Amino acid sequence: MAVTPDSTAVGSSASPPGPQQIGDTPEMPTTPGRAAVPHRTHSRWGDTIFKSLAIAAGATIIAAIALMALFLLVKAIPSLQANQANFITSTEFVTNDAANLRFGIRDLLQVTVLSSMFALVIAVPIAIGIAAFLTNYAPKRLARPFAMLVDLLAAVPSIVFGLWGIFVLAPWLTPVATFLNNNLGWFFLFADGNVSLAGGGTIFTAGIVLAVMILPIITSVTREVFALTPRGHVEAAQALGATKWEVVRMTVFPYGRSGMIAASMLGLGRALGETIAILIILRTAAQAGHWSLFDGGYTFASKIASAAAEFSAPLPTGAYIAAGFVLFALTFVVNALARAAAGGRVSGG
Repeated sequence: MAVTPDSTAVGSSASPPGPQQIGDTPEMPTTPGRAAVPHRTHSRWGDTIFKSLAIAAGATIIAAIALMALFLLVKAIPSLQANQANFITSTEFVTNDAANLRFGIRDLLQVTVLSSMFALVIAVPIAIGIAAFLTNYAPKRLARPFAMLVDLLAAVPSIVFGLWGIFVLAPWLTPVATFLNNNLGWFFLFADGNVSLAGGGTIFTAGIVLAVMILPIITSVTREVFALTPRGHVEAAQALGATKWEVVRMTVFPYGRSGMIAASMLGLGRALGETIAILIILRTAAQAGHWSLFDGGYTFASKIASAAAEFSAPLPTGAYIAAGFVLFALTFVVNALARAAAGGRVSGG
């Protein structure tokens, strides 16, 4: 049979392209005139310089802390070697005679810890309440001026707080202190102290003054943390029918837990190092004796400030430097523990 040209053309014609088979790699269209961007293997000079400056800044803080600790330790060692009393358990602090140094930190540690913790117990609940009120309850026209008023407390000098505490607050607190001593004297915190309650120069008065002094610090930090609570969390609680207090309790407080701990530790650090106000209030030289809020005495900072005139001979000066080293270590440990606690709570949810 002869093959016609028409049939030959039909049989040899190419079939239309079918769908692309699986596994075929299509060619990506290229844009004319645009070259491929090469992969960056090195940081820019600006990033490198900034990274180096940031590392140097962090290392500077670490080096400064290490150098301070080293300085205090080196200056304190000769006096500790010449000390004729137990540095940890002794209640004496006699540095008049360089040949007969007798000093210990038991009373200093007791008054420092007791006054600071008493202030923290008073200030933290009040500060958290103020922060919750300003961020969740107060109208905006009231929240801003009220927050500024609380922050202004941080600008009051320490000596003003001390004078106010001993001449104004102490007489008001005398009836309260007498009532607590008469009715709760069986408890060691309210037992008879070594100073007269009528004078007001007690740890009880000093702790309340410290609470007022650290209140703006704790309030400010806590307020900023509460204000950062995700709006979605708040709206979710409201959608479930939660009341205002339940919203604060279930969303604001858990989210700001680490911030509250950090704020409290900042306030505690401020209380541990307070000097002039405590020196004015705890003006008596009576020893602490026992863990009572109605004792007198000195804190680490006030003891060092009260003996500034004796910083002429190396050995007596070293005795106070040794006390300062203990205060430095105490503050460092407290802040480290607080940091660990805050980090653990955040990671644990």
